[in-house]
This record gives sequence, C-alpha cells and structure tokens, in this order.
Amino acid sequence: MIGVIDTDGERAEWAFPAEPGAVRTARHAVRGTLRAWGLEAVGDVTVLLVSELVTNSLRYASGPIGVRLVRRDPAATGPAGGAALLVEVSDPLPDPPRERVAQPDDEGGRGLHLVAASSQRWGTRHGKSGKTVWFELALPGE
Repeated sequence: MIGVIDTDGERAEWAFPAEPGAVRTARHAVRGTLRAWGLEAVGDVTVLLVSELVTNSLRYASGPIGVRLVRRDPAATGPAGGAALLVEVSDPLPDPPRERVAQPDDEGGRGLHLVAASSQRWGTRHGKSGKTVWFELALPGE
C-alpha cells in the first residue's frame, strides 16, 4: 500500500481500483470492520470522512486507492498515545490535498474541512509512489 507506516494495534487494509464504485465499497468495508471491532460509536463519522477522502482520490488520481484502519492500543504512550482509530487513505498522486474555503453555492471543496473539524488530528505524508492522507478519531470509553 502507498505510504503506510507500521503501527501497533488491530488493523485492516484494502486497495480499491480507481473506479466509481470504490467509494461505496470502501464505506461498506470500513463500516463492517468497525462493527466487528465494536466501534459503531465512531462509525458514521469514520465512514463520512473515508467517503470524502476516497472521493478526492478518485477525482484526482488514476491508480489504486488504499484504505487502512488501525485501532491503536489504549496502552500506547507518546504524542499519539491512547486509544484512537487511525484512518489512512492513499493514492499514487504525489500532490498533497489543499484545504480551501468553499463558497455557499459550491458543490465541492468541503472534504478536508470536514476531516479537520471532525478528527482529533490529521495530516498528509509522502510515500515512495504517492501520498497518504490520515486522520485520528478518539475512541470513547477506551
């Protein structure tokens, strides 16, 4: 997968072709995994943000789109320590996405704002052949 990092915890990852059905398929895969992990409490926001990022990848990249979930161990320490869900969306386009201010009548341009407003941390990083956009959500009760 493009630009992934090694992270401790439960994980699931997929690669989707850059085709119109990728967004729907990614949503179903993510929701099913979160349900299996007992994380329905963050399901809606996770699926929304994954949909936004996969849509961006589809719009601008032509290669495979990677999605990875990592349920970080609550005993983890350090700056990113504690119970959290790390979500990564990777594609082969090296250019990082840019957050912009959407006008009221714009049909797009709100995805990264949603990611920034809904997650506890987010960012981008370059890989060998593309980039990864990632975000973290706190896990309630862990």
